Amino acid sequence: MTHLYLFHAGEATVLAREGQFTDAMPEILIGATDGPVGQAFANMMAQSKGHTAMFAIRACNQLVRPATIMVPKVTLKDAANIDLFGGVVQSATADAVVDCLIEGIIPKEHANTLCIISLVWIDPRCAKDQDLDKKDMYRTNYEATKLAIRRALHNEPSVEELIANRHRIKHDMDDWS
Repeated sequence: MTHLYLFHAGEATVLAREGQFTDAMPEILIGATDGPVGQAFANMMAQSKGHTAMFAIRACNQLVRPATIMVPKVTLKDAANIDLFGGVVQSATADAVVDCLIEGIIPKEHANTLCIISLVWIDPRCAKDQDLDKKDMYRTNYEATKLAIRRALHNEPSVEELIANRHRIKHDMDDWS
């Protein structure tokens, strides 16, 4: 089991609906608890200012399996951003992990021997947005987390796809190639 699930990385981007800043871009590591991902997971339990790690839970006393730790990609500077991270984003992440178990994306027989690290993006503008659509924030984070987990466990994109698209696909934000 350790070799099959030693180290898998995945990412996904799901865009917000028009007028929202709720794009989700999780970066996921999945691996065996007794491998390098498990070691990184344990090391992340230490707190660091502004990038506090948090378990994905569905509700109090409902830690998801595989154990999943969320780490923000940006410094959370205020209670409003922390509330979004520990509320809607945590809920979406937890639900995505459980649904991956239900759908067989994550094999149930490995639920207690795998762990997940999820780097989570929260646009700092969300906390200040009077018209923030938390349902859209949930949707984007749920869909992107589920897709990133599937991609990680299926090793997507493949090496062949990357090579084939090398000169056809450009970086979305700022391509210098």
